[in-house]
Amino acid sequence: MSDPTQQQSEVGEESRDVNAAKGWHPPSAPAPRDRGLGPFPRLILRGATIIDGTGAPPWGPVDIVIENDRITGLVNVGTPHKAIDPKRRPGPGDHEIDCHGKFVTPGFVDAHAHIGTPYHAMSGIVPPADYIYRLWLAHGVTTVREMGAMGGLGWTLEQRELSAANRIAAPRMVVHSVFPAVNDRVKTIHTPEQGREWVRKLAARGADGIKFFGAPPAIMEAALDEAAQLGLRSGCHHAQMAVTRVNALKSARWGLTSSEHYYGLPEALFEDRVVQSFPTDYNYSDEYYRFAVAGQTFMQAAQPGSAKWREVMDSFLELGHTFVPTFNIYDANRDLMRARRADWHDEYTWKAVWKYFQPQRGGHGAYWYRWSTTNEIEWKQNYRLWMQFINEYKNLGGRVCAGSDSGFIFQIYGFGFVRELELLQEAGFHPIEVLRAATSQSAALLGIDDDTGSIDVQKRADLLIHNQNPLTDFKLLFGTGAMRLNDATAQVEWQRCLETTIKSGVVYDTAELLADVRAMVQGSWADDPDGERPPFGGSPAGSPCDDAQAGA
Repeated sequence: MSDPTQQQSEVGEESRDVNAAKGWHPPSAPAPRDRGLGPFPRLILRGATIIDGTGAPPWGPVDIVIENDRITGLVNVGTPHKAIDPKRRPGPGDHEIDCHGKFVTPGFVDAHAHIGTPYHAMSGIVPPADYIYRLWLAHGVTTVREMGAMGGLGWTLEQRELSAANRIAAPRMVVHSVFPAVNDRVKTIHTPEQGREWVRKLAARGADGIKFFGAPPAIMEAALDEAAQLGLRSGCHHAQMAVTRVNALKSARWGLTSSEHYYGLPEALFEDRVVQSFPTDYNYSDEYYRFAVAGQTFMQAAQPGSAKWREVMDSFLELGHTFVPTFNIYDANRDLMRARRADWHDEYTWKAVWKYFQPQRGGHGAYWYRWSTTNEIEWKQNYRLWMQFINEYKNLGGRVCAGSDSGFIFQIYGFGFVRELELLQEAGFHPIEVLRAATSQSAALLGIDDDTGSIDVQKRADLLIHNQNPLTDFKLLFGTGAMRLNDATAQVEWQRCLETTIKSGVVYDTAELLADVRAMVQGSWADDPDGERPPFGGSPAGSPCDDAQAGA
């Protein structure tokens, strides 16, 4: 697609057209919504302890009044450990949920997500959109920033509207399209004016923003300037093929809204080189080399506390730039066995997705040809420096958001987002800061913080009901739950805290959604019962604890 004489795709459809030529297509469209109750004229959550997503500590008991899709009342109804005076409480609702002893948080905002990837078609039938949406909702994700619209902008905008009308069971969507100006991906833009025209047409089609992988400097600068004039937001995966010319700091100075992953950041920290120390036999198209060498960049950059480190940090802070690290998506690089044998693959990983994850030439992120102890050690060192920068940036007032990028490298939708929460805590974030990154901070990045991302009157009713405090252990948010020993019965239990996801006032039972996904995954293997399934046993989903929750 780098030949300027070729017939041009419609703006926002470039990636879709390239993939379609290979026989790769977006997920099948979801069925009309068959899960969730409401929205109700008047829904009341009684006696909740609220963690509001702003960084404030928990408080309660509170009765939360919701009318249709909006929070209309937060009523402090008493004091912890004392009986509640009924006279203090709001009047009856059309539907009520008992939240005494439970915790309510905002719905999660996944700031880097994909509604599947056509690449999975390399290994079979791609999972349907319902598989992805239900995993997101079952893990509390009520809003996603779709970073690329690889299924085509038109298809993705249609999904956005269906979700907004609650006609499908899916999170709210904010849609960014890929900027087609990179030779090794798709390139239909060859001049700055073409870049500006593309941005104008993208805005006219109704997209919310742009996903960059880099671009020739003059083209990228022009596109970012045009985007700012039109109110479009932007994020960039500063891919190795373009990062030498435009690193994260340079693009931030041009108005880029957020840097995705970590590419471009160590390059901005280089002080004794311009190009990282590539092996002489390096080839970017070899996925093993691409990712093995990518784990060495922070070790070649300025070290914590150095003058260069502080200078770059201060520059990003002054620009008000946002980082979406997506720590989880490279987590397997630190410990392949852990990621490959995660509890959830058994019953929640779609057949073609599982097969796609296995070592294969030509599969993005399937680069386990000879992954070694040295590779893992280098990535652990890379994480140590990367996490230190991100935590310091947050401590100094910079915005850091939670994003998953699931669908690659052994990370599954929903589960990958929860893993991101764990890794933000590993980076040094207090659990309340983690929750803030996953809610109000991500909503602010998307420009929807006046509507969602925290619990307040007049905001959208995007809420999660937990039977335990999720701040005590983010593992309780996994669909499989966390393994616990019940001393009274001497039995292992898999405890989950997230019982209910409320999106735009529609009340979803997470156990029901998870059961739907398990059935879908089982069906995906029906024609291949002896295939290379995840080789595990003892499904957490079948534990007595989960069965009890499913029947509640």
